Amino acid sequence: MYLGDIVRRVLCKIAEEAGFFGDTVPSKLRTRFVLRTPEMSAMHHDTSPDLAVVGSKLRDIFGISDTSQETRRVVVELCNIVATRAARLSATGILGILKKMGKDTVKEGEKQRTVIAVDGGLFEHYTKFRSCLQSTLSELLGDEAAHTVVIEHANDGSGIGAALLAASHSQYH
Repeated sequence: MYLGDIVRRVLCKIAEEAGFFGDTVPSKLRTRFVLRTPEMSAMHHDTSPDLAVVGSKLRDIFGISDTSQETRRVVVELCNIVATRAARLSATGILGILKKMGKDTVKEGEKQRTVIAVDGGLFEHYTKFRSCLQSTLSELLGDEAAHTVVIEHANDGSGIGAALLAASHSQYH
């Protein structure tokens, strides 16, 4: 929910301090939450030779037209930096939970498998975020333990989790 706004804030800062978009800072760069994470993802995933998606998003969202290909490349790299940081932070949180549960190592003679259910559009649709999350968790766990941990998308995982919690705390006689 907040990743697009982090990209917007960095773009605003480099526009103010380095004239990244010319002599003036586009007013929409100062508007909070105007860049949503799905638009950031679309720019990050742009593989067209001229980064046309990035150019159209900058024009449509911020009113910034006539951007150079180098400017567009910087925007893609910024999206990569922000998404990678978020994925790595998420992976460390998951690792903390796995350590607390004792599932961060493979115990001799035990065949364990841990499935982590993740809900939300960020994991479901932002493939570069998802792959970075998975590779970081593998890096942190090590090869042997990483093969025992699976991250899966869970539709309505929050609702299912709430139902399980409610069921586990209900009073049956």
